[in-house]
Amino acid sequence: MNEATTTVKSKPAKPVAPVSSIFELPKFDLPKFDLPKLEVPAAFREIAEKGVAQAKDAYERVKAAAEEATDLLEDTYTTAAKGAADYNLKVIEAARANTNAAFDYARELLDVKSFSEIIELSTAHARKQFEAVSEQSKELAALAQKVATETTEPLKSGVTKAFRKVA
Repeated sequence: MNEATTTVKSKPAKPVAPVSSIFELPKFDLPKFDLPKLEVPAAFREIAEKGVAQAKDAYERVKAAAEEATDLLEDTYTTAAKGAADYNLKVIEAARANTNAAFDYARELLDVKSFSEIIELSTAHARKQFEAVSEQSKELAALAQKVATETTEPLKSGVTKAFRKVA
């Protein structure tokens, strides 16, 4: 019997080029030049140092003014918030007084026996309410003016002072 032996000859493998080398740009070595060492004249150095010192000084003054303005705004906000709270309490107090007066008037109307008493009671109530509302309006206006003055005066003087420091 004839035995057939087959031998497979393997082909030598081709060297595979790396994928990245296909997409890379060729590398060039740049020539190295020795740069001359520049010496800055003393006058230029002095001017530059003065400029830096002046810039630092100006920065410190502006920074201090900004911090002062921030503190001033915080104080102003606190004053305004307190003033608004006081004003709101005054409005609530006036509303409560007016509501109580209206209930008292309604209670008194239930005890009325004649039409003339209704007219007399209504006139008296209207007069009292007019006086009360007038007084409440004066108090609210005075409080609003006080709050506005307390809020804006420190702000105005503080901002003026801060800008004087910067200038």
